[in-house]
Amino acid sequence: MEARTVNWTALRGPADQAPAAEGLRERKKRQMRQQLSDTATMMFMERGFEAVRVTEIAEACGVSEKTVFNYFPTKESLVLDRWETTTASLRAALADPATTPVEAVRRILASELDDLLGWLDAQADPAQTRVLMRRFFELAGATPALRAHQRDELDKVVAVAAEILAERSGLAAEDPEPLIAATALLGLWEVHTRALRRYLQGEHPPAEIRARVTEEVGRAARVVESGVSSLRG
Repeated sequence: MEARTVNWTALRGPADQAPAAEGLRERKKRQMRQQLSDTATMMFMERGFEAVRVTEIAEACGVSEKTVFNYFPTKESLVLDRWETTTASLRAALADPATTPVEAVRRILASELDDLLGWLDAQADPAQTRVLMRRFFELAGATPALRAHQRDELDKVVAVAAEILAERSGLAAEDPEPLIAATALLGLWEVHTRALRRYLQGEHPPAEIRARVTEEVGRAARVVESGVSSLRG
């Protein structure tokens, strides 16, 4: 399967989607960024992350290695860069005092899930795309460099969330309460991802995947809301 057969935008977050008003220069930059990431994703899945050099990705896209790094600061970010979008979403959602932090995160996750399932349903061969998605998740989970990158990026997002929560509650960003709250909130992404990976197995229709993933995130969210003491039994 050619790299361009599957558009991996939905797994990277909405940052790469075309804005309502976009000039020619901006469109070309977005398309190049997408091409680089799509090509790298397929090459990594076919040969393994460590076996592919950035120069090979550049050659496959007809650009220089420097151009690749102009778009992506690290090799890891070629395939895992969606936390930038998550950070922007959290900044907006958690800053709204009318919405509880847990509800804000659940809305973000619901929106991401809708985008992903809508994208999957629009593919020419959804069944084959599911196979590739499973390989994508396996690559991310089995590659030490990618796992380390995910942890580093998650730490950055937790710090941002803790800062916002501290401001909401009148605490200092280094206080333990906003830190543990931010860590728990970001844990909902792990629940979401694990459930999604599980239900992408088999032939579950998109509506069923949405319902099951949402239900599991909801169960985890209730624990975050009520505290660890709710697990006493």
